[in-house]
Amino acid sequence: MAATFSRRLQRWALGFLVAAAVPLSSSAAVIKVGSIPGATSDAVQALIPEGKKHGLDIQLVEFTDWTLPNEAVNNRDIDVNFFQHEAFLQNAIKERGYSLELIGLGLLQNIGLYSNKYQSLDQVPKGATVSLPNDPVNQGRGLLLLQKAGLITLRHGLDTGATVNDVVDNPKQIKLVEIEGPQLIHSLPDVDLAVVWPSYFVSAGRKADAGKALAYSGIADTFYAMGFVTRKDRINDPALKQFVELFQQSQAVRNTIADRFDHNPHLYTLPWQGSRAASQ
Repeated sequence: MAATFSRRLQRWALGFLVAAAVPLSSSAAVIKVGSIPGATSDAVQALIPEGKKHGLDIQLVEFTDWTLPNEAVNNRDIDVNFFQHEAFLQNAIKERGYSLELIGLGLLQNIGLYSNKYQSLDQVPKGATVSLPNDPVNQGRGLLLLQKAGLITLRHGLDTGATVNDVVDNPKQIKLVEIEGPQLIHSLPDVDLAVVWPSYFVSAGRKADAGKALAYSGIADTFYAMGFVTRKDRINDPALKQFVELFQQSQAVRNTIADRFDHNPHLYTLPWQGSRAASQ
């Protein structure tokens, strides 16, 4: 099974990135970290040199969807992943029966409501098309942002588990288009508005656009903070604990994240430090 899954990783992963500028001792602990392109992946990459100095051989595996990183950890093909928040993880565990647990926080990304056509929400016409995540957890977050922007009203107010079926008032009769999260940025030319993570603009070489949302979600809720996830039988693994501690203490990681978000404190925070971290 492990060999079969490894072949699948070769087809589905964007790449397997290993920095080797500094020789590692034979006793170095290998930490395979799964992520998706963007700020999380870049932050892990920035930690590789420091990891070597502390006896950790950090190896980054990039995926192009939101299912495989959890499957890879659960099947022991990688050691830990860094791409999801607690709400997404709990939904994945419920649906697929994974034996996974969050062992530390790494980044709280804001989400934004972006448009290639309009400069303000007042300009959005009746019947506008709006793309938002199709997965159960992030769809709720996107709908809450649309409600905050005054475009819809949800049946249960601020319930994070809302779906498109919970829209009870839609004065502009907007049309909701459900799309897989990583593809939302690519939907912008074809829709009027899209719910997008700012880091996706960075990955697309459009860093300045990350700060041009017509509305943003809140950034202080650690319920949506992305963290490090491993198998439950490895939550006390010393090497994994060391990896998380190094990440949270690393100035290189902080600098990389700040750069990826164009040093804009409205777009992110470092959740283990509180809301002031984004401005550091």
